[in-house]
Amino acid sequence: QVQLVESGGGLVQAGGSLRLSCAASGSIFILNTMGWYRQTPGKQRELVADIRRSGSTNYVDSVKGRFTISRDNAKNTVYLQMNSLKPEDTAVYYCNAVLLRADGKLHDYWGQGTQVTVSS
Repeated sequence: QVQLVESGGGLVQAGGSLRLSCAASGSIFILNTMGWYRQTPGKQRELVADIRRSGSTNYVDSVKGRFTISRDNAKNTVYLQMNSLKPEDTAVYYCNAVLLRADGKLHDYWGQGTQVTVSS
C-alpha cells in the first residue's frame, strides 16, 4: 500500500516561511503528477500547486510569486516552499500523488494533511 507522509507544517508569523515535504513510499512503479492542496472550514479543497515529472508546474493565482513547488524523483518526494506567508494562507495542506501501479492503472493518493497557521 502506498503512503504519503507529510512534514513541515506549523505556526509562523505573517511574512515568514515554511517548507513542506511529502514523501511517497510503498508499491510505487511510476510517480506522475504530485501536488499540494489546501482546505479551510467551509471551503472546498483547492489546488495550491502541482508538478509533473517533466518539471512543469501550475499554481493557484493567490500564491504565484510566493510559493515554489519542486520534486526529487529519486526520493519520491515533493516540496512546497512557502514564502511571504499571509494569514489567509492558513489551512490544512494535503499532499497528492497520482501514480502508475504494476497493474497498469493510475491511482490517486492523499496524505493525512498538515496544519499551516499564519498569525498576524
